[in-house]
Amino acid sequence: MGPTTGRRSATTSGLRQRALGQTGEDLAADFLQRQGMVIIERNFRCPRGEIDIIAKDGDTIVFVEVKTRRTLAQGSPLEAVTAAKLRKIRTLSGIWLSQQKDFFASIRIDALGIVMDPEPDYSHRRNVQVDS
Repeated sequence: MGPTTGRRSATTSGLRQRALGQTGEDLAADFLQRQGMVIIERNFRCPRGEIDIIAKDGDTIVFVEVKTRRTLAQGSPLEAVTAAKLRKIRTLSGIWLSQQKDFFASIRIDALGIVMDPEPDYSHRRNVQVDS
C-alpha cells in the first residue's frame, strides 16, 4: 500500500470523527431539550473558535461543550474538557454575548459527554468551573 492509501485512511478517519461529533451534537441538543432547555444556537463560530451549543435554561444562558466517544476505551469524554478548553469557551461566550441585543443576567458553562456504545449514555455536568 502506498502513501495515497494512508491519506485516504486519515481522511476517512477524519470524516468518521466529524460524523461522530455531529451525531453527538444532534443527540446532545435533543437531550438538552428533553431537560427543558431551549436551543438558541448551534455551532457558533468566530475567528477565535466555536461553541457547540448555546441554550436557555429558564433565565440562564448556557454554553455547552459536547464531547462524544464511541466507547470508554480512551476514557470518559468529559476528560477531554480541560481547563484550557473551558477558558476558551469563557472567552467565546463573552464574544457571543457582546453580539446580542438582549441582556442576560445569568450564564453558565455546561459539559455534556456522550458515549455511543452500546447505546448513547449521557454525562451532563452543569456549571463547570473554569480554573483561573
